[in-house]
Amino acid sequence: MPIITTKDGHEIYYKDWGTGPVVTFSHGWPLNSDAWGIQMHFLVEKGFRVVAHDRRGHGKSAQTATRNDMDGYADDLAELIERLDLRDITMVGHSTGGGEVARYIGRHGTHRVAKAVLLGAVPPVMVKSDANPEGLPIDIFDGLRRDILANRSQFYKDFAIPFYSANRPGAQVSQSLLDEFWLLCMQAGLKNAHDCIKAFSETDFTEDLKKFDVPTLIVHGEDDQIVPIHDSAHKAVKLIQGAQTIYYPGLPHGLTATHPDRFNADLLAFLKS
Repeated sequence: MPIITTKDGHEIYYKDWGTGPVVTFSHGWPLNSDAWGIQMHFLVEKGFRVVAHDRRGHGKSAQTATRNDMDGYADDLAELIERLDLRDITMVGHSTGGGEVARYIGRHGTHRVAKAVLLGAVPPVMVKSDANPEGLPIDIFDGLRRDILANRSQFYKDFAIPFYSANRPGAQVSQSLLDEFWLLCMQAGLKNAHDCIKAFSETDFTEDLKKFDVPTLIVHGEDDQIVPIHDSAHKAVKLIQGAQTIYYPGLPHGLTATHPDRFNADLLAFLKS
C-alpha cells in the first residue's frame, strides 16, 4: 500500500491517481479517503492528479493514541505533501477536512498551495461560547462522545440519516449509501473517532482563515444538519479575503454523494478558473 511514516512514527495511507494539476482531498469525520472516490475518479478523467489520505486513526492509517488533534492532522498532511513534493495544489476539505486544510494553511502557509475549497467545513469554530454564541452547545458533542463509546456501530447507522438528510420529506437516499457510510466509519479507531470530536468541534480556526491568501471557494448545503451553515460558511467567508461562495438550497452535509454531478461540475469550474 502507498504509505508514509510520519516523524512521530505512525503510518499514513494515501491514494495518488493520475497526472496533471494536483488536487488534494481531506475527508470528513469519521470517514476516510474512500469518501472522495466519485470526485477523484471524475477529476482523473479530466486530466488532474488527485491525492487523498486517510487521516491518522481513520481508514487504513495507523490508529494512534497521540496527536489526534488539528495540529497533528495538519502536520501529517504537510508531511505527505512534502514527501510527494506536491506543488501548486488545490486543497479540498470537507467538514473536519475543511478544518484540516485551514490549520495546514495556518501552520504551513501557502507556498505549495494555489487554491482552496472548503466544503461543509467546520471553521471558524463549531462549539457555542461567549465568543461564539450562535454555536452548538457542548452538550451535543458530549452526546456524540457518549454514544460512540456506548455503541459505535449503532451510532454510525443513526448518524448517516442526518448526514445525508435522509430524514427530510421526499428524500431519496438509498439504503446502500447509508450502508457505505457505516462501513467507512467502522474503519476508524474508536479512540481516534472519539478524540476527533473535540478537534473538529472546539478548535478555533479564526486566525487560520485570516492567513488564506489564495483563491478560495466556500461550498455549503443549506440543509446541512451536521455543520449548520449560519455558524460556519456564513462566518468563514467574512474572514477569507475575496472568497467565493456556492450555497446549495436544500442540500445536505453529504452532498458529494447525494449530488455528485452538481458538486463535481462546480469544482471543475473553480479548478479551471
